[in-house]
Amino acid sequence: MRIIGRGKLDEFVGAHADARSWIENWLANAEAAQWKTSQDIKQSYASASFLADNVVIFNVKGNRYRLEVQIAYKTGIAVVQWIGLTPNTRNA
Repeated sequence: MRIIGRGKLDEFVGAHADARSWIENWLANAEAAQWKTSQDIKQSYASASFLADNVVIFNVKGNRYRLEVQIAYKTGIAVVQWIGLTPNTRNA
């Protein structure tokens, strides 16, 4: 997959260093992957959630953070839309 929006990930990791290794692993896995369907993602990320318009939510660091990515399966592009704290950790 080709990843678009790396800057968002870099910025996030700058503020949340505890997520660095997870993000680096996800990037390596996503770049090496050839996701053609949501099932391809589920094989590696069992806790991933799938929304409309091919948006996938990845749970980062035991669901402390969430990564929202839109996947263009046919063209092999993953667009990072958002990464941040999950609702239950925002006030923690």
